[in-house]
Amino acid sequence: MAVLKKQGIELAGIHVLIGFSQGDMKRRVCEGVPPAQIAEEKSRRFSDLLGIPVEAPDLSREFLEVLRNPRHGYGRNINPCIDCKIFMMRKARERMEALNADFVFTGEVLGQRPMSQNRDALRTVERESGLAGRLLRPLSARLLPPTEAEQKGLVDRAKLLDIQGRSRKRQLELAPLLGVTGYGAPAGGCALTDENFAKRYLDRTGYPGPEPPGPEDMFLMSMGRHLRISPRTLLVVGRNLCENEYLESVWARGPLATTPDHPGPTVLIIGDPDEADLEAAASVTARYSDGKGMPSVKVIVSGGGVAREFDAAPAGDGDLDRWRI
Repeated sequence: MAVLKKQGIELAGIHVLIGFSQGDMKRRVCEGVPPAQIAEEKSRRFSDLLGIPVEAPDLSREFLEVLRNPRHGYGRNINPCIDCKIFMMRKARERMEALNADFVFTGEVLGQRPMSQNRDALRTVERESGLAGRLLRPLSARLLPPTEAEQKGLVDRAKLLDIQGRSRKRQLELAPLLGVTGYGAPAGGCALTDENFAKRYLDRTGYPGPEPPGPEDMFLMSMGRHLRISPRTLLVVGRNLCENEYLESVWARGPLATTPDHPGPTVLIIGDPDEADLEAAASVTARYSDGKGMPSVKVIVSGGGVAREFDAAPAGDGDLDRWRI
C-alpha cells in the first residue's frame, strides 16, 4: 500500500474474514465477541491505521464451501491456500468493480509461501479470480509480467519492487523508510495450517452426521480437548473457565457432563451416544476433574434429551491415549 501511495494513487482496501484467524477464534470462544463485531472493529482499525477506507466482510460461512471442496487441494494440513487466494481475489474484484477502480493489488511476495506464492500459483489465482492482467503485486512486480495498470502508465513499474523468497528482511528495512508502522511480526498461517486443528476437522468430517460442520463447529474445533470414544460419539472437554462457559452457553443443547462435587470441566457430548458412550463420557469427565484421584466421582449428564447420574471411575491413561484426537 505504501509503495503505491507514494505514486499518488487513490486506494481502498478489503480484508476478507474467512473465520480461521486464531486470534479471532480465541476472542469468539473466550470473550463471546460475535463475528459481526469483529468485522466492524477490523474495518475501523485498518481504516485508521492505513488512512484508506477498508471493508472487512465476514465471509466465513461462504468460505466453508471452499474448504470442503478445494479445486486445487490442500497443503500439508487442511489449508486450501490456492483456492483461498482465489476466493479472496474474487471478492476484491467485486469491490474493484463496485468502486469503478482500475486494478487490484496485494502484498504477496514471489516465493514467500511454497504452495500459494510460486509463479504458477500466482498465475492461477490471477486467472481464476477473473483478474487476468489486473492483479498487481507491488512488492515483486519487477519479477513478474507487467499488468495492464503498468502498461497504461497508471503505475510506474520502475518504482515497484523485486522482492522474492521467504525472508522478510527487505520488507522490515523498507517499513520505516516508507512510514509503515503498527504491523504485526511475521507469523505462521491460519488455523487450517495447524496439525491439531486439521486432525479435529478430518475426524468430524470422517464420521456421518446430520449436516456438515458449520461456523460454530469450527470455533469448537479450536478449543478444548477432543476425544473420539466411538464411531458414534465425540467428546469436547473444556480446559479452563472460558471454554467451560462457552460450552455451557453456545452448546447448551447438550448433552453436557459435569462433576457437581468437584471442580472440573464441562464436557460436550456430540453424536448419538449409547449407554457405553455415556459411561465413557462420565469416566473422562471424572478424570479431568479435581476428583481424579478418587475411586469414583459423581457425574451429571444432562441436555439433548439425556438426564443421567453416574458414579464414574476416572478414565485411565490407556483409554485417554486411545481416544485423544
